[in-house]
Amino acid sequence: MNDRFKNELENAEGERPLAFGGYEGMIQASYDDPLFRQALGRAEELWTDPSAEILADKRNRLGVFRFAFSSGQVKDIVVKEYSSRGVTKLKSPLLPSKAARAWRGALALRQRELGTALPVAYFEKRKSGFVGRSFFLSERIEGAEEIRTLFRRYSGPDLDSLLLSLARQLSACHDAGILHRDLSDGNILVKKDEQNNFVFYLLDTNRVRLRRKISRLTRAKNLIRLGVPASSQKLFLQHYFGATPPGQFLWFWYKINKAVYAGYVSLKRALRLRQLARKLGVQ
Repeated sequence: MNDRFKNELENAEGERPLAFGGYEGMIQASYDDPLFRQALGRAEELWTDPSAEILADKRNRLGVFRFAFSSGQVKDIVVKEYSSRGVTKLKSPLLPSKAARAWRGALALRQRELGTALPVAYFEKRKSGFVGRSFFLSERIEGAEEIRTLFRRYSGPDLDSLLLSLARQLSACHDAGILHRDLSDGNILVKKDEQNNFVFYLLDTNRVRLRRKISRLTRAKNLIRLGVPASSQKLFLQHYFGATPPGQFLWFWYKINKAVYAGYVSLKRALRLRQLARKLGVQ
């Protein structure tokens, strides 16, 4: 385990151990309810619930489920089930599960007052050290949209305002040592608060890594997956780097890496590499 993660988890408050039916993990104290724990014991059966809102059913499954609590409350909880197969499973005795990494990444963001959904619980099942299934649960973020929707909808001053707010948020993440290794449009939700300010939430927190310092080259490269309109990309970088402008070399570095990434995505789609990996059981 990353030492920095370990130290932060040891100092974290409000998390309690969770164990049932061969699964082990953690649960937020505010969600530590007997009725909820009982429901978690049937986690493998969730996907057959006809009232569930299934958001993805591919390599990893994602859905929104309604859970009842002893207080009489009913809450919508986002559940992500991670599969473990192929190379990922072979490496699993040496690594935390994806669900455990999602939990740690979410805690790291929240401890720095950076936006993400409240992590509710995670649990994993291991056999001889190998991870089988693992689950990560978080609160549903109401009223938010994927940022890709706003990139398509906004133009002019509205788009400039969005990019300025996004640049400041991502700069704050990097300043805090947060490096999200899949910083893409589908992993950023956004909504407006009561003061009409943009509020951002990072998803897929299993891809969050902590760094003592993030270089300018790494920062620029970390932004290439975002679908910022081409005509606004230079402005976005200027907003991001603020008082220390990116300069021509950093702008070139960003553009060349963005072009390479776009080519990689196109080639992967053309060759259908992901589907092949699934058929071979290596992903």
